[in-house]
Amino acid sequence: MRILKKLFGRDDGGETREFRDFVEGSVEGLQLQTSVHQSAWHLGEEERWNIDQVRGELIFTFPDIIAWARAQIVGTLDTHAGTWMWAWANPSVADALKKDSLRVRAYGEERGIRRLTTPSWPAEEKDGWRMTALASRLPE
Repeated sequence: MRILKKLFGRDDGGETREFRDFVEGSVEGLQLQTSVHQSAWHLGEEERWNIDQVRGELIFTFPDIIAWARAQIVGTLDTHAGTWMWAWANPSVADALKKDSLRVRAYGEERGIRRLTTPSWPAEEKDGWRMTALASRLPE
């Protein structure tokens, strides 16, 4: 495997340096967007939030207002099992909310990136954020 990585610049999951840099740039972009929205909408201060899969909306409830936005589900992180499952592989996610995760899978298929095409894999919270950031950066 090491010789393949040396020759082709790839690790055994198909994740090139270019891909890893793209993901890290995606994370930086998501952090900036999140910071702006936290300031403007006071995200993190809501009384509760939920997702309405039928309407495809993420709903935030504050003491004086209810705000909602169009939603997509990229995947789910099971913190107890330490696994990530892509929304495209999760039968409990409405099909209309899988579009972004399907784009990520197509991107992974085109580039041979195993983590993007494997339904579930060992993960930590930072991995979930990275995959969400990647999904937000890929063109529609």
